[in-house]
Amino acid sequence: MAEVLTFYNSSLNLKLLKQVAAVLNKGGLIIYPTDTVYAVGCLSNQIKTLNRLAQIKEVKLEKASFSFILKDFNELAKYTKPISNSNFKILKRCLPGPYTFLLPSVKLSKPFEKKSIIGIRISDHPILMALLELLEAPLITTSIHDADKIIDYTTDPDEIFENWESKIDLMMDCGFGGNIPSTIVNLCEGEVKIEREGKGDLSLI
Repeated sequence: MAEVLTFYNSSLNLKLLKQVAAVLNKGGLIIYPTDTVYAVGCLSNQIKTLNRLAQIKEVKLEKASFSFILKDFNELAKYTKPISNSNFKILKRCLPGPYTFLLPSVKLSKPFEKKSIIGIRISDHPILMALLELLEAPLITTSIHDADKIIDYTTDPDEIFENWESKIDLMMDCGFGGNIPSTIVNLCEGEVKIEREGKGDLSLI
């Protein structure tokens, strides 16, 4: 049965964060808050759990549009090809923040070895940022969509847990989440292309 850990007022409860990190480092699948909407994910080095996530989302893992959540800019070079000065300035203006950037990737390890483009997020959610410091690999993330196409994103953590309890190992309850996803920006083709307008100031891009 999945467990819920409640974080009050965005409290950086280190004891609870260590519990979450232990679940992830052992191959767990969790729901957690971001600076946009609630998301579900696991560590990028847990292939069995990644396949489990892909099955839940009803996609093939090698074709899944999952993104990596990185701790900071220092990790970019591990996952992306050299970034031009102009694009790096865009990243510095927008991150940490509610944006997903599509960038050319370096040769990644399994199961991402065939990917030439990688989605990168650096969130400014304080609890998520603190959690990342305790993990042995980046988080692979995908937003939680509501079954109701009109609502699109569920904000109530109790409702999210009710719908996902049988599919996950743990949920981080940080109160009501947002209902606007990240803005997706493609920087792979030599020009800036907005793939999806979401949360975030477009004038920064």
